[in-house]
Amino acid sequence: MLIATVVVSIALAALLLVSGIGKLRRDPTQMATLTTVGFPQTRAWLLATAEFAGAMGLLLGLFWWPLGVAGAAGVIAYFIGATLAHVRVRDYKLAAPLTLLLLAVVALGLHSISA
Repeated sequence: MLIATVVVSIALAALLLVSGIGKLRRDPTQMATLTTVGFPQTRAWLLATAEFAGAMGLLLGLFWWPLGVAGAAGVIAYFIGATLAHVRVRDYKLAAPLTLLLLAVVALGLHSISA
């Protein structure tokens, strides 16, 4: 399970870092998505901060499992919120948030059994 935990945690952390950097750089695609769901573009840094925190929790959790569990739980909460934000405005382009949510659930399970 250790190898799976490392692979999933690093992959998810990398995706979160790329997404967070895109928000800080005001990537047009991400800004359009934020506009669609009604999230103020001026506060995209808050989402980026949450993504960076989740990534760090996942990575540091490889060395101390409680941080991995906390990081994965935070990422799950983040992507449940993202999914609900899309559904609220009847935007059913849910492949990205649901895929990342699934990865976060897997990461939580792996960090939990690696304890």
